[in-house]
Amino acid sequence: MSKRYFITIFLISAFAWVSHSQTTTQDTLTRSAPIFYDVLGNKVTYGATMPELNQIAGAPKAYYTYYWEFGDGNYSNEKSPQHNYKKSGDYEVRLWSTNNYANGKPPASRPKSVTIADDQNDQSSIDTDPSVKESPFQLDENLIIKTNRDPVPEQELVVITSYKNTKDYTTSGKLYLFYNDDAFKNDNFTLKDTRLHHNESIVEEQLITTNAGIDFSSEYLTSTDSSPIEKPKLSFRDSVKKTNLLNTIDESKALYRNSQVIEFKDMQPGEERNIFRTLETTPEMIKDTSAIVTLRSVYVPDENYENHTIKDTEMEIVTSHDPNKMSSNGTLMNYRLVRFKRLKFKVRFQNDGEGPANTIRLEVDTPEMFDKSTLKVEDMYPLCRICPKGREVDYSCLDTIFKKDKIIFTFKKIYLPGTAQKNVTERDSTKGFVKYSMKFGKDFHKKKTRSRTAIYFDKNEPIYTNYSTTRFMPGISIGAKAGYIFNPNVDNAREVFAGVTISPFKSYRGYLQAELFFSASSFETLRNFEVSEVNDIGIESLTRFTEQADSQNITTYLVPISYRYNLNNFVAIGTGPQLKLDLSRQCDSRTSGEFSLVIPGEGEIRDETQDTFQETKCDKGIGNFQAGWFVGANFGGVRIGPSGGIRYVYNFNEPQSQIQLYGIWKF
Repeated sequence: MSKRYFITIFLISAFAWVSHSQTTTQDTLTRSAPIFYDVLGNKVTYGATMPELNQIAGAPKAYYTYYWEFGDGNYSNEKSPQHNYKKSGDYEVRLWSTNNYANGKPPASRPKSVTIADDQNDQSSIDTDPSVKESPFQLDENLIIKTNRDPVPEQELVVITSYKNTKDYTTSGKLYLFYNDDAFKNDNFTLKDTRLHHNESIVEEQLITTNAGIDFSSEYLTSTDSSPIEKPKLSFRDSVKKTNLLNTIDESKALYRNSQVIEFKDMQPGEERNIFRTLETTPEMIKDTSAIVTLRSVYVPDENYENHTIKDTEMEIVTSHDPNKMSSNGTLMNYRLVRFKRLKFKVRFQNDGEGPANTIRLEVDTPEMFDKSTLKVEDMYPLCRICPKGREVDYSCLDTIFKKDKIIFTFKKIYLPGTAQKNVTERDSTKGFVKYSMKFGKDFHKKKTRSRTAIYFDKNEPIYTNYSTTRFMPGISIGAKAGYIFNPNVDNAREVFAGVTISPFKSYRGYLQAELFFSASSFETLRNFEVSEVNDIGIESLTRFTEQADSQNITTYLVPISYRYNLNNFVAIGTGPQLKLDLSRQCDSRTSGEFSLVIPGEGEIRDETQDTFQETKCDKGIGNFQAGWFVGANFGGVRIGPSGGIRYVYNFNEPQSQIQLYGIWKF
């Protein structure tokens, strides 16, 4: 009995040890952050039990950020928020927490149901609600878009749409959301859930609008509409006001694959509302972690008019939630169209120190293919002036210095609080960024680039961002090719050809190319030979033959795939298989014989009556397949434009040798 007890205890202990080892060494399990709360009247205090953070080695101290939804249309970013409910009822509270500078997925929190009873609803305490903050809307602003975190493949993010009625009368209207940029091959988002709290409704409709007119009494006439296919030039905070709704909808449908339309009713003057959407990033989301994806929101505040607000929200795809990052909109570009395009970059940073930073230096790797003289600072935070060249100033400014392979941005005489600084509660106030654009240089090549930024806060050691990449789509280049073929093993052979090539557009170094061309050839042969026969009395019958053969061929040549390598702008080499097939062959063979008798003692005596003549013609179809391998070189505009080339082909059957001289023009 004691032996069985010992074995049982041993097995249980071993299983517990193995389970513990697996739990502590693997981070693949879903971690949870259960919500707890305390109700006092209509005021509820929330919190969550957070799991330990898995610190990224070498990064600043890891921490959590929080996003709460209270179930009544309000939200908070505090760690332990307090919220007063205006009405009794059941509310579903949600929490999304984000682990910054930490490995692993963010912990999941199950929604929590909270009940506010009728007798607990004390209206007098609403005015002291700590969760009620000053309106986020500025001046005539009526649309704000926020997200709780940057998109990570296979994670959720929440999009908060805040809209306001700036009219002096009650309105009804619509809100449009466009997502999944058509510029990317795969969908980046799936709209998982939409949470409405003010009797809004999701409209299942085709995006077709009617001309309802323009409200001339509003502020929407401060800008004009662009054409249906022109992307709007966005103003401050990527927001612009328009008056042609049909153009905006058509343009947005061309830029995005998916959309959602929400109708709202009876919005009071000055009223502010929030809509919450959960977007789940797809496994197929573009894996380039420096890519910028966008969402477009369109707000029609009054359904009686076409006046509307457009807001484009940019988001950088990331692999981990690190506030220090670099991104670019040049993830995948068309090389033909970027010659004069401004490529946009954004460097974001956060001061995680215990005190404010007064000098922040950003050393940005800048590939030589960019023209630094075209640099334009589009936006920045902390917002300050550009430093004058050659002299020191006593005000906050952004200084820019060009090095051979770097651009150095330096914020001077600023104040950026630290996340660990005393009395700093808003983490957004500790963040900054520089957004800038540049053009490509005069002679830039079609090659991938990688850049990152070293961020210096005052005199501290640098923090390095992710690598931001730019790359080009392969594109298609069609080439026209023509030339002459020599066949050293065939006498009097003449062959000319013409055709097309297809390859990536203006590749930098190595690339693949396919070719198809047709040739017209002629071959002439002339042969003389004799046939003699001596009879019993010594007389020789001699026939001298002349054989002439002509052949005309139409042939197709196929290079299914070849590898080519550009040594520089002017010399390229290549190799690959070549297939040959005659499409038609016409031949004409003529043989004539002159007859003579050679009589001993008398010599040769011609006898024209016994001369012979024979002609044979043929008309053949497809046949005479040959396969071979070639090596060759091009000289001239090998990446684009005209060039000349020479190619040696070795066929695996007769005739074995072939030399091609040709010219090619790539477009």
